[in-house]
Amino acid sequence: MKITVVGAGAVGASCAEYIAIKNFASEVVLVDIKENFAEGKSMDLMQTASLNSFDTKIIGSTNDYSQTAGSHVAVITSGIPRKPGMTRDELIGINAGIVKQVAQKLIDYSPDVIFVIVSNPMDTMTYLTYKSLGLQKNRIIGMGGALDSARFKYRLSEAMNCPSSDVSAMVIGGHSDKGMVTLTSFATRNSIPVTEFLSADRLEQVKQDTKIGGATLTAMLGTSAWYAPGAAVSALVHSIVCDQNKMFPCSVILEGEYGLSDLAIGVPVILGKNGVKKVVEIKLSDKEINQLKESAQGVLSTNNILKEMNLI
Repeated sequence: MKITVVGAGAVGASCAEYIAIKNFASEVVLVDIKENFAEGKSMDLMQTASLNSFDTKIIGSTNDYSQTAGSHVAVITSGIPRKPGMTRDELIGINAGIVKQVAQKLIDYSPDVIFVIVSNPMDTMTYLTYKSLGLQKNRIIGMGGALDSARFKYRLSEAMNCPSSDVSAMVIGGHSDKGMVTLTSFATRNSIPVTEFLSADRLEQVKQDTKIGGATLTAMLGTSAWYAPGAAVSALVHSIVCDQNKMFPCSVILEGEYGLSDLAIGVPVILGKNGVKKVVEIKLSDKEINQLKESAQGVLSTNNILKEMNLI
């Protein structure tokens, strides 16, 4: 099974590494626009194969999408971060152009490919890919909710002083500080509600720490995080390729589910060999429903920038 990762920066390389180490793919193709960059990253990763005991072949390509032919899943991490003096609209316009071009090239060589979108603003780039390519909605998946949920579980385990493996928790909504909806009402430690272990004040702190999780790391590292995003992508790709039917919160196209339509936003879904098998509609409280709708308005506002710029 062939997997393509577009963008050989820290996030893309981390995606390739985690996918290879899990040993479920026969080949990973790493693509980048920078001359010899993907080739160098892939060579470095391949030199860990004997040490990490994986048989996955990793190859690099400088903008040669013929190398990606026959990919089952393609991960798009490409795009630029916001630079000083750059407006939000300018950032969206540039990244939208990159994502559209990359997605079309991938489709040209792999017409049945399933997309996992990482590029930011992720919910809007997921929607853009869907609108631009006209593919079935099950084949286009935004990674954000899986990462946000992992960060929520980390903060909960930290607060309860327990292993993350004890914790089940989920974040839905938009992949942004303001858009995240942390579902504390569903969060448990070995099936026991976390409210049995944490005070309301401590739980509120956990929620806030989760929402600024990405910004916190960016401030500490001077750049966006890469280990957790790479691990989140590899978990989604693993479930798709191996038809595991695992449930993750992902940004997907909604057509009436949760009372929302014509946007991509994070909700729980079942992932298998054809991508999204099912959108899982859980019973939310009135407060959670309102938070999700408010988050959706933020996503729609960003999507409208694409329409105003005639990008969709």
